[in-house]
Amino acid sequence: MPFSDYQTAFVTGASTGMGAAIAERLAKRGLKVHVAARSEDRLNELADRTGATPHVLDITDASALSSAVDGLEIDVLVNCAGVSRPGNILDSTEEDLDEIVDVNLRSLLQLTRLVLPGMVERDRGHVVNISSIAGLYNFYGHTAYHATKAAVHQISRQLRNDTVGKRIRISEICPGRVETEIFGRNLGGTPEAMEEAWQTYYEGYESLTTDDIVNAIDYAIETPRHVNVGMLELMPTFQVPGGLTFDRRA
Repeated sequence: MPFSDYQTAFVTGASTGMGAAIAERLAKRGLKVHVAARSEDRLNELADRTGATPHVLDITDASALSSAVDGLEIDVLVNCAGVSRPGNILDSTEEDLDEIVDVNLRSLLQLTRLVLPGMVERDRGHVVNISSIAGLYNFYGHTAYHATKAAVHQISRQLRNDTVGKRIRISEICPGRVETEIFGRNLGGTPEAMEEAWQTYYEGYESLTTDDIVNAIDYAIETPRHVNVGMLELMPTFQVPGGLTFDRRA
């Protein structure tokens, strides 16, 4: 369905990075956009700039999610909120694992559970899930992050089965490295950490930008109503997935 068929959108993780850029594009496309995140200052700034309606909440709080979407007829749901951690399962804490699962997976399921029935009833809607190449390929990274993004990939497929026969489209946007704050937050979120992350992960690399992600979503939504763009994998030209590691032990 083109944008003209839709009226209202809901975007999570909208305080910064991809989420904020997505919300801004949807607003420019003429949708009434609701944005959710924990940062009140950033959400209010986004609201002032775009006219979006801010919902300051913890995405892992199912009751808060239910209150935020109560009474809304959401046509476009963008599940963008996500967190990661440095290291892997060997040095994870209980809190690390819980937060990754709660933000990346449980909140997505709960919000989709709340919104999708209305789409089914109206026979109209589009769910966009932001996953990651970490969900498709095994490489060094946080095991729980890879696991949750693999789950998002499968959920996106399964939602097509759940809504078969209805004019509801499900799109998964599966990016490689994107220039956002995620690595800086992993390093502590301080200005020094942000600078270190930029120099380590972005300086000298041709990474994806938030515009690249936004343009992919724009394309998926704007295709004719009989077309479902199931998954778009976006990679920097100089980044490749996979590879074989064979460690030699003397």
